[in-house]
Amino acid sequence: MSTAAFTRAATIFAVGFLLLDAVLFGLVGRFVWATVCGAGAVLVILGWRRYRRAMAELADARREMKQEVESLRQLLHSRRQN
Repeated sequence: MSTAAFTRAATIFAVGFLLLDAVLFGLVGRFVWATVCGAGAVLVILGWRRYRRAMAELADARREMKQEVESLRQLLHSRRQN
């Protein structure tokens, strides 16, 4: 299982659990706790989106660094031959 699939599965589980709690708390009249669980589910989703964005930025930076290293390697190789 890849890291992306694992984080997606964990997020879906957490959101589902929190929403189930919110519904059940709402059914028994505990509206404050239902609101807290609903807000928690929203925060989990927002945190997961922020995490995905950060991981995408890191992957882009890694690709850029790899290209830069390769260009420096080619430059050193061409100078060594001269």
